[in-house]
Amino acid sequence: MAHPPSASTTRKTLTLALQGGGAHGAFTWGVLDRLLQEPRLDVDAVSGTSAGAMNAVCLAEGLGLHGHTPKGKAAAREALERFWMRMADTALLSPLKRTPLAAWLGDWSMSDNLGYWMGELLSKTMSPYQWNPLDINPLREVVEDCIDFDAVRSCSGVGIFITATNVHTGRPRVFKAEEVGLDQVMASACLPHLFQAVEIDGVPHWDGGYMGNPSLWPLIYMAQARDILLVQINPLIRKETPKTSQEILNRMNEITFNASLLKEMRAINFVTRLLDEGALDENRYKRMFIHAIEAESELKPLGASSKMNADRDFFLHLRDIGQKSAEEWLATKFDRVGVESTVNIQETYM
Repeated sequence: MAHPPSASTTRKTLTLALQGGGAHGAFTWGVLDRLLQEPRLDVDAVSGTSAGAMNAVCLAEGLGLHGHTPKGKAAAREALERFWMRMADTALLSPLKRTPLAAWLGDWSMSDNLGYWMGELLSKTMSPYQWNPLDINPLREVVEDCIDFDAVRSCSGVGIFITATNVHTGRPRVFKAEEVGLDQVMASACLPHLFQAVEIDGVPHWDGGYMGNPSLWPLIYMAQARDILLVQINPLIRKETPKTSQEILNRMNEITFNASLLKEMRAINFVTRLLDEGALDENRYKRMFIHAIEAESELKPLGASSKMNADRDFFLHLRDIGQKSAEEWLATKFDRVGVESTVNIQETYM
């Protein structure tokens, strides 16, 4: 049920959980841009994976330099915009662009792009150690140039948690703010069929989405706020049965990258139910309130190939959707922060 906007000026604090999703991470940029303009809201901690990790370090850079001040929030907004616009500039010379027909039809996907399909074929027949022996990754240069990691590591007022997957153990590796640098962020976004594993302390790491997209447990155990706001990019439900090989692969990837999130949500729901029944001590176990900002009606039709679309207009389109979605959430759900969950975990994630 929708709730009217509140005239209350009470400040509230929550944590942010930022999913990965390639170019669709620009939706999260829009969400964060609007939340950072909300004077009633502070962020206690951020957990991010892949594109969510990049958004997280942009946020941390601004807040690390100036704290939870208007100047700090403005600096975080500037860091986010700088990163996404630099991404768009870097892609200007890329062969991965929409065809003129797709642009004319308003289709943001790359499914008609020859370069996209050649890349798909190459990644299925050769490893990145073979076709990219020098491990060239333009994204690495963008992240290095755009992010002040000294500021990120000094972000003491906001907990930062970046997840990558340990290739040797298959377990998630969560890096805290003081550990976060270029390698940690690149490891969190390392898709193994596209890039060589990122070695950290001699251990190879892949995309964090396999084991935590994003990881929620650091927000429970290593942050004070009880409220988690999930910025959700990857669709949970698709009612259509995938028939083509590409549709099947895309749906497999969505299921894989949502699996850890579903598992953690079930655990939160289980503990909440036991607390409600009085079976657990409220002084020992933390009751969590779960919230979510998503735009499935706009993001679901885009298709997986659009996650490779680094067109400036596409980023701005997604940013605008994110801003609108955050505005709607603030208007209808903000008053319930600190009071109750605004997501029915049982219905949504189980």
